[in-house]
Order: sequence, then C-alpha cells, then structure tokens
Amino acid sequence: MLVEAYRDLKYLLNRGYRKSVALNFVANHYLLSREERHLLARCVFPDSWIEEVKRKLLRPREVRGRVLAIDGFNVLITLESLLEGRAILCEDLLVRDLAYRGKYRPHSETERNLALIVSALAELSPQKTVFFYGKNNPGSGVVKAITERLLEELEVPAEVRLVKSPDYELKAFESVATADVGVIEKVNHVFDLARYAGEKAQLRPISLKEILGGKL
Repeated sequence: MLVEAYRDLKYLLNRGYRKSVALNFVANHYLLSREERHLLARCVFPDSWIEEVKRKLLRPREVRGRVLAIDGFNVLITLESLLEGRAILCEDLLVRDLAYRGKYRPHSETERNLALIVSALAELSPQKTVFFYGKNNPGSGVVKAITERLLEELEVPAEVRLVKSPDYELKAFESVATADVGVIEKVNHVFDLARYAGEKAQLRPISLKEILGGKL
C-alpha cells in the first residue's frame, strides 16, 4: 500500500501538483497512518527538485575554504535522529529526521552530539562557519554556549548567533548546511553536515528505497 501511495504521489508531483494537495489526496485514498504520511511528506519530491538539489550539493572536499552558514537546530536534530535510527536518506540525497519534535530542549547527550558536529567541521576546514539558532527555542542560550566552547577548543573559526528567524538569515549566504527545503531553494550550495557527522561516527541512514522494499 505504501509503495502504491508513493508512486501516485510521485506522479502527481511530477505533474506539477502542490505537495500538500497531492499528499492529502493520496494519504486519504490509501488511509495512510500519520507516520506514513510524514515519511512521504519529508522524503518524496518531483524529479525537477531532485535535479536542482544535486546541482547544489557540496561534496566534503568542496567545503574547504568556504564560509558555511549552519542551520543549528536543524543539523543537531537531524544528527540526533540519525543516532536514534529515526532519520532517512530522502530522494534528494539529504538526510532528514522522522521524529515528531517540537522545540529542542538540551539534554544529557546534547554536548556529545554537538561535539560530533564541530569535530566534523574541524576536518572539513571551512574558511568560517556561522551557526544560527532560533532564540525563541527553550535552552537556545545553553546550546549556543556549548557550541561556542567546542568551536574554541577545536579551533574552528566561527561565530554563533541567536536570531529570531534562522531561515531568514541563512538565505543570505552562498553555502548553507541544512535540510530545510525553504532555505535550500534560495541558496546556491547546500551541504549535509548531519549526514557527514553521522558517517564519521559510523552511522548510515536508511534510505526511502529500503523502506519501500526496493520496489521503486
């Protein structure tokens, strides 16, 4: 049933239907669960979008020497979902979380997870990194302080900003680390920092094709 729902959704998206409209039609037709609906919403795209993202995706070696803006909570939440086995490699080759989350709240593993991200950046050697965290998120000040300390310890040239709208700020940069569709469509280059940090920790995300049983 999920495979058929995927095929129908894919057809409609490639025909130019808005995702919200197409997904609602398909999900209601196949009586999809909330989890199945969420999976398709996060991971299925028209072919035109997939090609656009492929052109924008940076390989790890291409990050060197660039100014890289980082969607802080997006990357952190995605990495944590990957650590929990709840992240998926989507059709546009970006990893996204499948967990239902509200605001991010710091916990006992936050520092360790941020250390994975900062260690990955140290290896990538960007010219500079700029982290953006939403200041309205509970604990954003704590996360900012931890990030700054780790960046200083590993000598990664960076700054960390608390802002009202990270998405708005990120769109002003050439290269951005995020999986947010709204940001990606406005920038020239995107890097999947969560996926790279996860790979350094020997983590491999499951792909949409694997979830659908290789029947695409």
